[in-house]
Amino acid sequence: MRTDPRTDVSGLWDAYKDEQDTDARDSLILNYSPLVKYVAGRLASSLPQTVDTADLISYGIFGLIDAIEKFDRARAIKFETYAIARIKGAIIDELRAMDWVPRSVRSRAREIEGAYIVLENQFKRVPTDAEVATHMGITTKELGDILTKLSYTSVVSFEELWVGGDREEGQSALGSIKDDAAEDPVAIFESEEIKTILAGAIDRLPEREKTVIALYYYEGLTLKEIGQVLGVTESRVSQLHTKSVLRLRARLHSALTSA
Repeated sequence: MRTDPRTDVSGLWDAYKDEQDTDARDSLILNYSPLVKYVAGRLASSLPQTVDTADLISYGIFGLIDAIEKFDRARAIKFETYAIARIKGAIIDELRAMDWVPRSVRSRAREIEGAYIVLENQFKRVPTDAEVATHMGITTKELGDILTKLSYTSVVSFEELWVGGDREEGQSALGSIKDDAAEDPVAIFESEEIKTILAGAIDRLPEREKTVIALYYYEGLTLKEIGQVLGVTESRVSQLHTKSVLRLRARLHSALTSA
């Protein structure tokens, strides 16, 4: 008895890539749809409650479709790894398009990154909130308010480091990922240079910020669960997450531009 190629994922890939079978493509979308729910759920945990997870899932589906269409099976990379980057990019693109983050807040994010770079070079250590606020000409309370606003946005996302967090204003995450003819985007992220820079930057983070990064991105805990571990509020964890990502992005930018 012959095996129906639609009963296994490999057969679906063969049918779609070799024969452009749209039914096979639709079956692949259905098969990998849990990836979209997973990514949307992770992103939703650090966004305001007004952002509907169902909307994020709908945005992510476009990323999944894009990944299926562009995935090259000849490359030594798992489809899931490739797809997650595309799904995250699609969701972040749509959140940016909503433009619910004031331009002034985006500008403040860049100012904080710049302050981290200048002060770390000056002091040869991680600057305190008070030192950052003084450098920016604001109070520590105003700095805290900015960090709180940023924590509710996709502007400060560790995932953006994967696709070049220093991309131009308005440039899409998917647009910043090179097409199939170019080098694999995940391979770029996983290059030894980037890994070394990020590992060093994470190691230099203040202890609590380092813990937040480890628990959120490596252990899969939500911000609320991390707050329970650290004995602080979820909003405080959001602030720590925001500061840590801004520091990492600043160090990555500084290292790559000075190389």
